[in-house]
Amino acid sequence: MSLTKEVYQAYCDILKEELRLAMGCTEPIAIAYSASIARSYLSLEPTEIRIGLSGNIIKNTKSVVVPATGGMHGIAAAVAAGTVANKPELVLEVLSSLTEADVPKMKELMETCPIDVKELDTTHIFEILIQMRNETEEVTVRLLDRHTNLVYVEKNGEVLVRNEAEEEDGGIKTDRTLLTVEDIVTFADEVNLDDVRELLERQIACNMAIAEEGIRNNYGACIGKVIYKNGDCTLADKARAFAAAGSDARMNGCELPVCIISGSGNQGMTASIPVVIYARELGKSEEEMLRALVLSDLITTHLKTGIGCLSAYCGAISAGCGAGAGIAYLYGGGFKEVAHTIVNSLAILSGTICDGAKSSCAAKIAMAVESGILGYEMYKNGQQFYGGDGIITKGVENTIANVGKLARDGMAGTDKEIIKIMLA
Repeated sequence: MSLTKEVYQAYCDILKEELRLAMGCTEPIAIAYSASIARSYLSLEPTEIRIGLSGNIIKNTKSVVVPATGGMHGIAAAVAAGTVANKPELVLEVLSSLTEADVPKMKELMETCPIDVKELDTTHIFEILIQMRNETEEVTVRLLDRHTNLVYVEKNGEVLVRNEAEEEDGGIKTDRTLLTVEDIVTFADEVNLDDVRELLERQIACNMAIAEEGIRNNYGACIGKVIYKNGDCTLADKARAFAAAGSDARMNGCELPVCIISGSGNQGMTASIPVVIYARELGKSEEEMLRALVLSDLITTHLKTGIGCLSAYCGAISAGCGAGAGIAYLYGGGFKEVAHTIVNSLAILSGTICDGAKSSCAAKIAMAVESGILGYEMYKNGQQFYGGDGIITKGVENTIANVGKLARDGMAGTDKEIIKIMLA
């Protein structure tokens, strides 16, 4: 059954909203973006910077290398990089304007300008509140719920930006609750690829480029290279290796941009790279590859909708399910095959914790892709997990809803404990 025009357009809009470019891990880049916004309102260099962050932002910034900083990592480095860049119009690619000559400027700023960091007492999972001041000026900037959702700017007591809807949608324009697995499969079958081609081609180009960079060179723990073994591996291993290699590079300072999903480059790579690897190795047409990629991207988004932007639940698991679903689609699977792949995959690794952005994300991505592929292999071999097996229940949408509850509500305490451990 064909989709209504309204649902079809909503699905196109969701892809446009999700598939954005970012250079570096998105939480430190969001910090850099907010710092760049604040700096743009000052006529002179700041002499004091205060930044308050929700716990999840701290968790995902503490250990990751910030691109274009000469290998520096952490919150202060992200603040300094964004301040020196002073290019808020570049949004999540704000650091792409920096050069090696800017690294000493960042270090000087960190040495001469106090950067005070504190955890906010907030009900929001995602919140950044930054204040910059000098002898004559003071600017306050607030980002809320999404990486680019600017809700407040104040300078010298005058409110310059106020988003009245700041407590409602977090900058999301299109209703994600319209997503269902059955409709996503239909959309993948029917979409006029010219409506989404540019987005998908950019996703393929950027995410495969950083994956290949991670395979070629040494980044972090080199998880991708460990799996790849110079090409002496199976197709499934190659898919895992390239997805992990992209994360190896991205978590450890690679300056190549990534096409993100759900505000996450790791999820964007996990959902796309395995599908591209399988499509190319299986000799599939460009159209088949793009349709499978549409399906993987939207399944990933659907799974993340009930979980939220940031949580204690590793988002790569959702993207690994999406990739498994995309691979099932490449093999000719329809709704039945895709639904069983998702349910099987969710039964395997749901509950894997997110303990921040860092080198080990690449290993989690490798396992997430493996669970997605195993979910499909189980179906092909007549095997499946049934309702009543743990959190699995009858119906793919019901199981997806259960995972959302697990991650959003059940793991809320886990998230707090992870943050306590990391800050200690």
